[in-house]
Amino acid sequence: MPFAANDIVYHLMRVQRADGRTGCVVGIAVRADALRPLGLHPDQPSSRPVGPSPPGWWHAAGERSVWAQW
Repeated sequence: MPFAANDIVYHLMRVQRADGRTGCVVGIAVRADALRPLGLHPDQPSSRPVGPSPPGWWHAAGERSVWAQW
């Protein structure tokens, strides 16, 4: 693994699925400075949005479709 132990943060979240059962979601965050040696950094053009954000209904529909799979 190219990262030091303190460069990565894990978040374990307990969620309730649509069918009432409990599940878990894992969130992973990596410090921006830890990505620089790999050639990934905030100064890259592709690291920023390149167009307008989709409308609010689009985000809501995407979230409903993701959570419906649980």
